[in-house]
Amino acid sequence: MTNNQDLFSPIQLGDYTLPNRIVMAPMTRNRAGEGNAPTLLNATYYAQRATAGLIVTEGSQVSPQALGYPATPGIHSQAQITGWEEVTRAVHSAGGKIFLQLWHTGRISHPSLQADGALPVAPSAIAPAGKAMTYTGDQPFVTPRPLDLDEIPSVIDQFRQGAKNALEAGFDGVEIHGAFGYLIDQFLQDGTNQRSDRYGGSIENRARFLLEVTEAVCSVWGSARVGVKLSPSNTFNDIHDSDPKSTFSYAIAALKNLNLGYLHLMEPTPADIRHGGKPIPVAEFRPLYPGVLIANGGYDKQKGNVAIANGIADLISFGALFLANPDLPKRFQLDAPLNQGDRNTYYGGDEKGYTDYPFLPS
Repeated sequence: MTNNQDLFSPIQLGDYTLPNRIVMAPMTRNRAGEGNAPTLLNATYYAQRATAGLIVTEGSQVSPQALGYPATPGIHSQAQITGWEEVTRAVHSAGGKIFLQLWHTGRISHPSLQADGALPVAPSAIAPAGKAMTYTGDQPFVTPRPLDLDEIPSVIDQFRQGAKNALEAGFDGVEIHGAFGYLIDQFLQDGTNQRSDRYGGSIENRARFLLEVTEAVCSVWGSARVGVKLSPSNTFNDIHDSDPKSTFSYAIAALKNLNLGYLHLMEPTPADIRHGGKPIPVAEFRPLYPGVLIANGGYDKQKGNVAIANGIADLISFGALFLANPDLPKRFQLDAPLNQGDRNTYYGGDEKGYTDYPFLPS
């Protein structure tokens, strides 16, 4: 069944009426300042893209333990809160709405990024394949320390406190990063979770951490201003599950009962398939989630309009296209040419490849 809605149709997201359904996806840019605090350069970057119906920021670690990459912003110190206040002020002045993405990388970290050289934490002591990005270059991942059962409530509290800090910083809401092989995803999928306690084994147990984190964050914001991002087919960061369709179907159906602002789902990518992933398109999960659904992955204007018209998604998030086109909604509306992104400047650097992409002439 089709409808007459498209990327340019307004939509109600909780208490907010968004002017369009074009979302700026969260993208790690490795450009935070001293103490992993956002800077005025970051404020300029986000404000440039304020014509999105909604901006979701890059992942922001909820504690020092959550850090997994150099120069990524956090939301656990006063300096970081103050830096994010500059960002939200700039976006709001430009007429935009912005959610902060709450992030804990879990095992996708390295002792050199942890306080006192501690091991990264994870549900189980399973090292990921590949290398960690550190301040001294790429280094092999280490075997993480499995969280003790009595530690898990304190990690959930890190998300709760991060949510409180985001509220103080002036955000319009928050998104919980449950995707791409980071800590929440590590608990959810059985390739990284081999626990035998109440957080491991059955699908219900493996989903418990995701649901308890979400409930904690909703206790701060109210559920209508909270989103959750999941990536059911993703194989990035050496993540895998023996039955992803069942695992994510359970998680999505359980999240439905929390009356969230939205669910943000990743489509399968060629990389997922190439690495032996089991591709499950977003359309297969749509019947399980009647609430607001954002889809991401491989979309352009035409594909986004088709997905919305067919009811597969309510909004579409764009990553690389928004990185290179700060005025992406206008370019879509006018069918104008798109800037091409410079991959050499995606991760780290200054304003080059960050705030210097040209706008259409006014």
